[in-house]
Amino acid sequence: MNIVFRVDSSFDIGTGHIMRCLTLAEQLKKRHASISFVSRALPGNIINIIKEKGYQVFELSIESEFNNTSFFDYYEKNWLEDAKETLNIIKKNISPIDLLVLDHYGLDYKWESVLYPEVHNLMVIDDLANREHKCDILLDQNFYLGLKNRYTSLVPEKCKLLLGPQYVLLREEFITLADSMKERNGQINRILVFFGGTDPTNETEKAIRALTNLGEKFRVDVIVGATNPNKDNIKAFCEGHNNFRYFTQVSNISEFMNQADLAIGAGGTTTWERCFFGLPSITIIVADNQKEATESVSSVGATINLGEFSQVQESDIVEVISSLLQDTEKVLRLSVKSRNLVNAQFIKEYPLLNILFEGGK
Repeated sequence: MNIVFRVDSSFDIGTGHIMRCLTLAEQLKKRHASISFVSRALPGNIINIIKEKGYQVFELSIESEFNNTSFFDYYEKNWLEDAKETLNIIKKNISPIDLLVLDHYGLDYKWESVLYPEVHNLMVIDDLANREHKCDILLDQNFYLGLKNRYTSLVPEKCKLLLGPQYVLLREEFITLADSMKERNGQINRILVFFGGTDPTNETEKAIRALTNLGEKFRVDVIVGATNPNKDNIKAFCEGHNNFRYFTQVSNISEFMNQADLAIGAGGTTTWERCFFGLPSITIIVADNQKEATESVSSVGATINLGEFSQVQESDIVEVISSLLQDTEKVLRLSVKSRNLVNAQFIKEYPLLNILFEGGK
């Protein structure tokens, strides 16, 4: 199979879109699919990471006008040009295409309609449910209240909807630990602080400063991405505290999650990674697209939602952790509720792959 991913990353939208596409690409490669990426070289992109994984990347240039507009406004104006550029690349270098995967908040059915006739299958990865799509398969791996009706009227009638954490895209490093997960007892001896690849609002520093108010009762693992603009300050801060350990762009985040007793982080894909291990968590919403899912996960007791980053103070983090340190039963409930959202043994089978290999439209 020839499979193409159209996906971007930047300071504004983070690295999560590319990371989950890379996760799916790794699984497809194991089935001998030929994988290529088309990605625009936005400021703060991680195209180099795609290349380091051994995939061919066709880069779309970025015009100077992007510096004077937002991500969404840019694509609202330039979606047709993007579609034409992508189509030209496909026809010239990769055709025929068995599967085109689009993971992009700035593009919708208009862009998809240009590419749809030229590929055997078109798959969309989404979690906003705020625009129409023209696709054969739609994946939304998140948990929402009312999930089954979330894309009503937004996709074609024959579109296959893959909805919920049972289809979550987890890297192989997680799958291999499915049978050796840590037994949790509600005690907090090790805390993981991880806010994704870029952390543009610098929640990492907020969290670690809060943790210093609680003494040295536990070890703190602090992980940042290579593109985090505050990583040097964070590293220096961690080096000034005996119970802090600093790490950059790790390749074994699953081991840190499995070993941790509590995590502090953002919403998004890492929510499901934490749930996979039944890792109790405190979540801070750092982007609009994280709000609904985080609130849904919190409503069933699977995380503690502190709300949007602009409203969260260091004192809020201190207060929550202080209460958890005195309530092992609550910590255990968080673990059980989160693990109930992601069935690790079912995830091991990667049911999504069988669907993708069923054939054309």
